[in-house]
Amino acid sequence: MIRPLKSRIYRIGPLNQETYRRIVSGQNQGFGARVLRLLLRGVALIYGLAVRLRNLGYRWGILRSHAAGVPVISIGNITAGGTGKTPLVIWLCNYLQNKGIRCSILTRGYKTQSGDISDEPALLAKSCEGTSVVINPNRLAGAHKAVSVHQAQAIVMDDGFQHRKLWRDLDIVAVDATCPFGYGRILPAGLLREPISGLARASAVVITRADQVSGEALDAIEQHTRRYVPTIPIAKTVHKLSHAVSYPNQVIGLEELRSRKVYAFCGIGNPQAFFDSLKRNTIALCGTKTFDDHHAYTRADVEQIFTEAAACGATVILCTQKDWIKNALLAPSREGIVFAYLAMELDFLEGVDKITGLMDSLLDTTNGKCSV
Repeated sequence: MIRPLKSRIYRIGPLNQETYRRIVSGQNQGFGARVLRLLLRGVALIYGLAVRLRNLGYRWGILRSHAAGVPVISIGNITAGGTGKTPLVIWLCNYLQNKGIRCSILTRGYKTQSGDISDEPALLAKSCEGTSVVINPNRLAGAHKAVSVHQAQAIVMDDGFQHRKLWRDLDIVAVDATCPFGYGRILPAGLLREPISGLARASAVVITRADQVSGEALDAIEQHTRRYVPTIPIAKTVHKLSHAVSYPNQVIGLEELRSRKVYAFCGIGNPQAFFDSLKRNTIALCGTKTFDDHHAYTRADVEQIFTEAAACGATVILCTQKDWIKNALLAPSREGIVFAYLAMELDFLEGVDKITGLMDSLLDTTNGKCSV
């Protein structure tokens, strides 16, 4: 079985996530970086061949997808490294709930240890009350549990585009506007999980973080997508900042944040997008710190964050909600410094009717499976 390289792309020897991105994007032009890029492209040829053969296996029926017995909607991506899928999963689950559909979220639980729950599943469980979260790298077994144990009437599969053993009725692919096509190369030479032509399997594309690039760049992303799937529905979304939340559930408005000195940190796939969203909302950053995606924070990490924040005169430390979930209990008590996460909401700029239309059509055609 060919597994995505997500768990390994940011750790090639001593490389961390930030260094890796600088190398594969071509920003680092040193001699060592050029040599490493050549080596990575050699590995990418082998990995890319394996991915193509696997996809052909499913296309020709050599490999089979198995139905769950209820509608399955996958939210996935074609690149590794933080495309903004989680807010889209939350939005979709809330849409189904408002339709009276009992749904389960199926996730592989990246970097989840046995008996624990990691950042993304914990965030999904907190944000989608009344929706069960099933963690299982075996998506087919997880789907069966969702139906048999949780009586799910629909399943939302998180990060499922490349996990083809479970049949899905809709494949919605998130494309990050700030790095839409993974520098044009397959892992580990770039961030593409498979060739861009794989978008032909998608039911719809949602361009996320559409406010972080120019209108011309958005048009180019849409035109490039339509080279492979000319008639695919395309929607555009932004991650709208609403407020910050500190312990215990104290709300800090954006206006107050704008009057404070803020130190920000995160351990996500696209950290620069988080920092840029703060700057675009005129929140003054006196310091930032980046960790690898899904970083397992220690008390020493959090102590260092607070020390650096105090040194630059920050009165607020901000992180993403995913990072907050893993750090809230580790945070030291420091007078004059508030520790909070930034609340974000998915907001459609255009195309929401295209996505809801697909959903409604699916629910209408599978009414017997989804009836309450």
